[in-house]
Amino acid sequence: MAASTAVQTKIPTWELDPTHSSVEFSVKHMMMTTVRGRFKNVQATLTGDRDHPEAAGVEAIIDVASVDTGVADRDAHLRGPDFFDAEGFPRITFRSTEIENPPKKEGDHFRVAGELTIRDSTMEVVLECEYHGRGTDPWGKTRAGFDFRTEIDRREWGLKWNQALETGGVLVANKVRVEGEVQFVRQTD
Repeated sequence: MAASTAVQTKIPTWELDPTHSSVEFSVKHMMMTTVRGRFKNVQATLTGDRDHPEAAGVEAIIDVASVDTGVADRDAHLRGPDFFDAEGFPRITFRSTEIENPPKKEGDHFRVAGELTIRDSTMEVVLECEYHGRGTDPWGKTRAGFDFRTEIDRREWGLKWNQALETGGVLVANKVRVEGEVQFVRQTD
């Protein structure tokens, strides 16, 4: 009897489906246009679900070398020591510490607070999120979708490189918008 109770209360685990997910960023260039980029290699695990909101959490690992803005020279600069220093700090990580108002139905908005680590500096950020529901795919796998967004000041993580412009302002803005759309697949026991 105890074994069946344990099975019923097992907290589900979900893995990110990278082929149906994206993590992107945008930043102003020369104070007038927006440059967009993304990370092509992201891994994440979600625990809990709408039936187990007390156990909900997420952990993510981003491969810094997978940064892609569509311009090879800019990508190399971002991977270098002026910015991410991918050789010295190959991963960006996020680990949730609190989920405020866990979602129960499609369209619910909620917040995820967590620790974001870039270049070995860890600070708390809050992700504004929306739950897009869950369903079963044609192969019998249960999937759940979310989007998130936040804004950070890159200097707080040691990403301080910049150049002053003769006309005033700087080449690269300090505020960076981070957003994503993610789909998770429930893992079978």
